[in-house]
Amino acid sequence: MSESKPAGQFFDAAIGLLRRVRDEEAGPVADAGAMIADTVAAGGRVFVFGAGHSSLPAQDVVYRAGGLALVNLLAVPGVVGIDVMPATLGSALERVDGLAGAVLDTSPARPGDVLVVISLSGRNSLPVEMAMNARAIGLKVIGVTSVAYAEETRSRHASGTFLKDHCDVVVDTKITVGDAELTAEGIAAPFGPASTVVASAVMQAVMAAAAGELAARGIDPPMLRSGNVDGGHEWNGRVLEEYGDRIFFRH
Repeated sequence: MSESKPAGQFFDAAIGLLRRVRDEEAGPVADAGAMIADTVAAGGRVFVFGAGHSSLPAQDVVYRAGGLALVNLLAVPGVVGIDVMPATLGSALERVDGLAGAVLDTSPARPGDVLVVISLSGRNSLPVEMAMNARAIGLKVIGVTSVAYAEETRSRHASGTFLKDHCDVVVDTKITVGDAELTAEGIAAPFGPASTVVASAVMQAVMAAAAGELAARGIDPPMLRSGNVDGGHEWNGRVLEEYGDRIFFRH
C-alpha cells in the first residue's frame, strides 16, 4: 500500500528540519553536551524542564534506556502533561508569573548544576522565569527553543524577553511560528507539528555529546541499560545506587 501524500510530506519536512539542526546547530549541541559533561565530572546534577508538549522531550531523557542516569525532571504540577483537567489549564499556568521561582526554591537544584529548559516559543512567563531564576541561583542554563518566535512574536513576560535571552547555550530547533509543517486543500488549518520530533532529537544528541565528552576525558558516563535485556535491571540497580545522591526520580 502506498503512503498517503500528507504522511510522506510530513516525514520529508521532519527529515529536512533534522538535517538543518544537525548542520546548523552542531556548535551549540556540542557546547551543551560539554556543559553537561562539565557538571557531571564536577559532581553536579542535571535537570530538565518543559511545559505542555515541550515536556515530552524533557521526559524522554529521564530514566531512559540508553540515557544518562543523572538527568532529573524538574516538574511543575499542572504543566507536565495533558492529564490535568481541563487540559487548557496547563497552557494558562505557563503564563503565571512567579511560579518558576517557587518551583526552583523547593527543588533540589543548587549552584553548579545545569538545567535544560525546553520551550518551543520561549515567550511565556514560566520558561522565561525558569531560566532567569535558575541563573540567579547559580545554575547553568541550556535552552532548546525556536528562535523564530523571538523574531516574529511578542514576549508574554513583563521583561519583554524570551527564553533565549537567559541561557548560557541556545539550541535553535528551527521550527516555524505555529508549529505546523503542512497545508492541504480541504483542511482549513495548517497541520503536522514537528517540534516534538526535533526537540527530542536535539535532547538525545546533546546527551550523546555529553557521554562522548565524558568518555574523552576518561570518565565512564553513568548510562542506563534497557530493563528488557538480560542483566539490565542488575546494571541499572548498581548505577542508581552509586549515583543515588544525584538522582531524584526515585523518591
